[in-house]
Amino acid sequence: MTANEIRQQFFSFFRSKGHKIVPSAPIVNKEDPSLMFTNAGMNQFKDFFLGNKTPDVRRIADTQKCLRVSGKHNDLEEVGIDSYHHTMFEMLGNWSIGDYFKSEAISWAWELLTEHYGLAADRLFVSVFSGDANDGLSADEEAADLWLRYVSKDRILYFDRKDNFWEMGDVGPCGPCSEIHIDLRTDDERAKTQGKDLVNADHPLVIEIWNLVFIQFNRKADGSLEELPEKHIDTGMGFERLCMAIQGKSSNYDTDLFVPFIQYIEDETGQIYSYDYNLTAKKDIAFRVIVDHLRAVAFTIADGQLPSNTGAGYVIRRILRRAVRYYFSFLERKEPLLHLMIPLLAERFGEVFPELVEQQEFVAKIIAEEEKSFLRTLDGGLKRLSQLNIQTKLEGTVAFELYDTYGFPIDLTRLIGLENGWEVDEKGFQTALQAQKDRSRADAQKSAGDWIVVHEGTEVAFVGYDQHHASDVKILKYRTVQVKEKDIYQLVLDRTPFYAESGGQVGDQGSLAFGDERIQVLDTQKENDLIIHVVDRIPTQYREVANAQVASGRRELIENNHTATHLLHAALREVLGDHVAQRGSLVNDRQLRFDFSHFQKMTPEDIRRVEEIVNQKVRANIPLEESRSIPIAEAQQAGATMLFGEKYGDHVRMITFDANYSRELCGGCHVDATGEIGLFKIKSESAIAAGVRRIEALTARSATTHVNEQLEELTEIKMLFKSPVNTSKQIEDLLTTQKRLEKEIQSLKLEKVSAMKTDLLSRVEKVGDFQFLAAMLHDVDMTAAKSLSSDLEKAIEPGLVLLAIDNGAKANLQIQISRALVSDHLDASKMIKQISRHIQGGGGGQPFFATAGGKNPGGLSDAVQALRELIEKV
Repeated sequence: MTANEIRQQFFSFFRSKGHKIVPSAPIVNKEDPSLMFTNAGMNQFKDFFLGNKTPDVRRIADTQKCLRVSGKHNDLEEVGIDSYHHTMFEMLGNWSIGDYFKSEAISWAWELLTEHYGLAADRLFVSVFSGDANDGLSADEEAADLWLRYVSKDRILYFDRKDNFWEMGDVGPCGPCSEIHIDLRTDDERAKTQGKDLVNADHPLVIEIWNLVFIQFNRKADGSLEELPEKHIDTGMGFERLCMAIQGKSSNYDTDLFVPFIQYIEDETGQIYSYDYNLTAKKDIAFRVIVDHLRAVAFTIADGQLPSNTGAGYVIRRILRRAVRYYFSFLERKEPLLHLMIPLLAERFGEVFPELVEQQEFVAKIIAEEEKSFLRTLDGGLKRLSQLNIQTKLEGTVAFELYDTYGFPIDLTRLIGLENGWEVDEKGFQTALQAQKDRSRADAQKSAGDWIVVHEGTEVAFVGYDQHHASDVKILKYRTVQVKEKDIYQLVLDRTPFYAESGGQVGDQGSLAFGDERIQVLDTQKENDLIIHVVDRIPTQYREVANAQVASGRRELIENNHTATHLLHAALREVLGDHVAQRGSLVNDRQLRFDFSHFQKMTPEDIRRVEEIVNQKVRANIPLEESRSIPIAEAQQAGATMLFGEKYGDHVRMITFDANYSRELCGGCHVDATGEIGLFKIKSESAIAAGVRRIEALTARSATTHVNEQLEELTEIKMLFKSPVNTSKQIEDLLTTQKRLEKEIQSLKLEKVSAMKTDLLSRVEKVGDFQFLAAMLHDVDMTAAKSLSSDLEKAIEPGLVLLAIDNGAKANLQIQISRALVSDHLDASKMIKQISRHIQGGGGGQPFFATAGGKNPGGLSDAVQALRELIEKV
């Protein structure tokens, strides 16, 4: 069976068992603060297990894109080193939300694996939970007894909490699990060693393929367990491992999921991958790392997460750079490679993940720019190393600088050290890295207490689309969250007019009145699908009903800006083309920010046209058409714009402002008619990443204020020129005059230093076989000084020139060495570092020319003497 056939067989099987097949959620988990990435198939169903939401159906199955490169589940360092770990992988799963339990889960798993996939029963082992005294849990004999219907007792293995008790985090739903392992070794190897002795022993061919989790407890903040009111099933089967087993391979990378990409790299690089199960050859590791990391990076970008310097974006950038480092170092590839494989990736996975097909050009360009950038960074890091006077040991602080500034993984630094005969201070590197992690952890330190239930109920009704006020609301539960040693109070209401931050729109503020007691709602957030109100304190009358009031003026300004983003999106597509797609937004009461895919700077004419179109739609006072809950298929048929990386349910909310102009799926708040926006004004247009532009704009009162400020500034400029007309021509003339005068001044400065040349050459000294000239100068332009030092070096070649320049509050040094003299001992960049300490400064440059700046002109003569002594030693 091909990988696609294996996946479809899974869907067909569980469809026959009454399961609804649902799409994969995006890799980036936007509304769950406890997770950076989706790392398990159950993440999108978390609210069902917590009881915060009731599912439409009780039986669900899917394949979920998962990424395990951060937090509790982190497989990054194992990728490429072994044959079965991955960063991004597919997890096939089936779920029961309070429906069937252990018996059906075990029965169906066995049926699918042995009868439909044809895996040999005598190669399968199962594990069950052995119990835990600390939690007061006994062994899961119920699961063991159920397995006895299919396997002999000696194939049922007991393991402790580490292996057979599944928890998604420190708190939340959890329970014992039963894993299915398969022994893929040859018959000769199986005869020598029993398979059961190798289960959970990290043997590459005795591996877990399916985990059946029996969700029956909730882990509380104090570590204790409580029984859930309903029991659930949560299973996860590694698709890549399953393909290896069914296709009879000894490595995941030998399956048709990866082989086409390995072959592509072979054709591009001329290198050959060894299919001989060699886990130590650097070249083969490079192949595995590249084909794994390609998927992780491409699918995450397609789901809306761009590489960046922070958060999830930084993780993606690190994965991408790790792949680049491997082809650069071990496949001798110095040009971008990853982006070339995006069309192949889209072709192979388009059937199950169509988002990559629709965006392959965009994803490829983003990756190509990232590759080019890091290839330049690699080169910069290597140049930085060449400037250091390393004898035998590369210090840990330098290794960390290479990692932190230039993106060098420590293993790349280690390789460079080996090539140069340097010892790398890895302990010092780890110390510096840990210090950075500790700082980050301290910055993000957050601990949440258990929810205190006040009134029974789980579903929260949002009424904020229709009103800014709600009477007789009740607190369902509340808790205290500590962030950086400061207490923050959160509560959940049974009904609320407060919009929770999502989709780029900030959360509402306002107040809750419990009789005479009023508390402030500082923010409204979403945790999965739960609406959480951040308040200044827990009310003393928290069991009473309250009146909830949104800050209406603030909300109305937010609605102006949110609707304007829809009008802007449509205008951009009209002016720039249908390739424009939203890549992010921020909508608050002050302004709007809209990120979109486009590969070149907008012209002033483009910006003017977009602004004009939006304001035309504002003046047309187009009424809002809201379809609050329609089938997603109906919305798609109506041509609604859908955003990549968003998770949509079976029913969606469609917002339309003129069916022929703007129709989008959106959960945010909007004006009743576009005329309420008043005025739309673009403040700026800029690039934020390769292929992604950003527009910042204003509406209503903010737009009017901005325009008035611009007009006032223009009036002031006109008054300075004492002329109400042709101001731009006068400014242009002024700038032309300024440039001419600057050139004349520069010419005079060059003449000044040129006049010094004859006098300075009379001070040349003979040092060994070459000439040395040191000169103290005052108030000299640095550009002119560079020209002077170059002329002096040519005049005394071969020789060395040092200019020590006193510019009042600042001191400067320039060293110029004839190229014929440059050596390890006569290196301008090394010398300048040693002598610049006398002027309390630093610098660098190239071996033949280097500069330094400092704040102590009084040390210039000492710097000259220090260089003289260095030369005399040479």
